[in-house]
Amino acid sequence: MPSLRVCLLFTLSLALLGLFCPAQAEDLRRTAIVRAIESCRDSVVNIHGEKVIAENTKDDGRRVNGMGTGVVIDARGYAVTNFHVVDGVQEIEVTLASGRTVAARLITHDRRTDLAVIKIDSLTPLPVIRLGTSSDLLIGETVLALGNAYGYEHTVTRGIVSALHRNVDVSPTQRYEDLIQTDASINPGNSGGPLLNINGEMIGINVAVRAGAQGIGFAIPVDSVLRVVTNLLSVERVDHTWHGIVCRSCSTGAVVETIHRESPAETVGMRAGDIILRVGDQSVASQLDIERALLGRKAGEIVAVTVTREGGEEQLQLALAEARQQVATAGERAWEQLGLRLAPAVTDAVRQLQPRYRGGLLVQEVRFGSAASDKGIRPGDILVGLHVWETITPDNVSYILDQIESKQLEAVKFYILRGRDTLFGHIASDTILR
Repeated sequence: MPSLRVCLLFTLSLALLGLFCPAQAEDLRRTAIVRAIESCRDSVVNIHGEKVIAENTKDDGRRVNGMGTGVVIDARGYAVTNFHVVDGVQEIEVTLASGRTVAARLITHDRRTDLAVIKIDSLTPLPVIRLGTSSDLLIGETVLALGNAYGYEHTVTRGIVSALHRNVDVSPTQRYEDLIQTDASINPGNSGGPLLNINGEMIGINVAVRAGAQGIGFAIPVDSVLRVVTNLLSVERVDHTWHGIVCRSCSTGAVVETIHRESPAETVGMRAGDIILRVGDQSVASQLDIERALLGRKAGEIVAVTVTREGGEEQLQLALAEARQQVATAGERAWEQLGLRLAPAVTDAVRQLQPRYRGGLLVQEVRFGSAASDKGIRPGDILVGLHVWETITPDNVSYILDQIESKQLEAVKFYILRGRDTLFGHIASDTILR
């Protein structure tokens, strides 16, 4: 009869054999980092293209092969990258995670923040990156960088969040503000790729490395990226249509903050306080979701918008209008009298910069020689007030311009948010009303 010791050894051997069988061993190797990369790898694309670099001594510049990374944010093929990756590229080529190479084209960009949106030509829906938030990042938490490093596609590196709110000058003409600093290796070609948290959610867009330094890279916080991309992909900017909805994210959808006067949204009875759940078949959690759902639809096309109001669910039939219907009112006045092209800024983003403001208007363009230009207002600033009134919607600006004229004010004080700083100045009324 076997001894107790032999029985125990036999039992332990069986247990060890079960523990280290191939399937279980693989499960042990599939760490949180592996799962994070697996969950988002297919939504990251590699960008290639030839661009011309100007030479001081020649009429014709030299041609170089550029490379970078992009992140798919819409299944139809809309992807975010850095503008410097595609700037000057005549034919953009994108390699998908499957290895297939397809063409893409630049849709819109913002040079100041170095962000751009490209459209990938794909006949099938593309996987979309999972979005996180950069508002709760922790110094020291694990982050992952994924991108086309030195042309080695889908390279993964690991590091931590080294610091937050860094300002970086990378050239005489390019300055980045409020960046995430990380020691995850970010190399040439990583630009435009995602910085991920341990859950596989994008918390930033990799943008720069510090020349001459090791282990220092930077990323644009995802909250800032989404604020810019929402404006870049607005249907007014891309399709020249208009809906009139300004909303912010909430726990159940997107709550309407403002409805522009005489807009399509006002026409169908939408009002502040409504919570938008769906636009067409698209679930809604942000202003970006609304723009994505309406992107590509023509003026007059009717789309169902599902909202909750006073505890009940309603469906409204929204028809987009031509953008000129809005521009002819508030937008045109701001451009003609102030010299500013304005768009509602995402309220949450404004509050993160300065909690005392309820919102503002993002300066998209400043007309040379205008009153605003003379006072140093520049694209990327957020107009938060004129005289004693706040400026949250373009209609606010129209009202204030009327008050300036009726009250015969000599000068108007303006307030702008630049980064986290509030700046102010005075514009003579005769330069506005002339």
